[in-house]
Amino acid sequence: MKKIGVLTSGGDAQGMNAAVYATVRYAIGCGMEVYGIDLGYKGLIEGKIHKMDMRSVDEIIHRGGTVLKTARCPEMKTVEGQKSAVKTLVDNGIEGLIVIGGDGSFQGAKVLSTQYGIKTMGIPGTIDNDLAYTDFTLGFDSAVNAVMNTIKMLRDTMTSNDRNCVVEVMGRNCGDIALYAGITSGAELILVPEVRFDINEVIARVRHNIQHDKKDNIIVVAEGVGKATDVCAQIAQAIEGINIRPMNVGHIQRGGDASFQDRLLAIRMSEHAVNCLLEGKTNRVVGIRNNEIIDDDIVDALAQRRSFNMDLYNLANKLVEAF
Repeated sequence: MKKIGVLTSGGDAQGMNAAVYATVRYAIGCGMEVYGIDLGYKGLIEGKIHKMDMRSVDEIIHRGGTVLKTARCPEMKTVEGQKSAVKTLVDNGIEGLIVIGGDGSFQGAKVLSTQYGIKTMGIPGTIDNDLAYTDFTLGFDSAVNAVMNTIKMLRDTMTSNDRNCVVEVMGRNCGDIALYAGITSGAELILVPEVRFDINEVIARVRHNIQHDKKDNIIVVAEGVGKATDVCAQIAQAIEGINIRPMNVGHIQRGGDASFQDRLLAIRMSEHAVNCLLEGKTNRVVGIRNNEIIDDDIVDALAQRRSFNMDLYNLANKLVEAF
């Protein structure tokens, strides 16, 4: 294999640039030509492609976001769009494609591989950590650190004013950001979509804490549960005189430098993805299990059901259940 392409797709995530960096430099070191595709599948369909060299990825390893950019592309779900994407690859002599993204991005890679014979490899890039086949995805560690640091700063002002705060974090229908950031920041309550909760029990816990002089409770809410504003309003209505505010961390979770963990994970995964293409493997996704880099068939990987870490969730509750 002499020519490969690389694109980033879906929501941007810290570590995507590190993966582009490592893919380009490692592949060139293996004697390959690498072509960057701008704007994900949208750029692939529109032919936005350019040759990359060592200098193309200079000083991007640490940066959040993606230098190749990303965009929504409903056209990739159509036969016409798919054929245009394939034409771009064929016209440019691209023999293999590395897709860095989440579940939706991998669906596109699966179509290209299974229906059009394009050799594809997927690298999981999503802050949500919602892909079942891998322990961690690129961007998750950085996003958790961003939330953890935000809560640390919030705690300073909340404590000074005896104020409670409901903090909404990203993750779609996955509660991992809420769980990992909540437990490492000492949040008093963590609400995730994987575990049913009773708002009355939440109110009772907050009331109990306040009665025992804990008046700066932090409640972390995953976006799959609901809005921080709604949870905050229900608590305020039930506990007369409570000082409480909602906060949505928002897209700060996607920004900033990639953590050490995300940079290293991106480098390890990219090496593995390039090696798989060199070995003629296709229709696969790279992941990490028990700190070992692995690759799975993309169809099997996407069919797996994600499990939630209930042990960690129970531990988080144990640490703050009594005052």
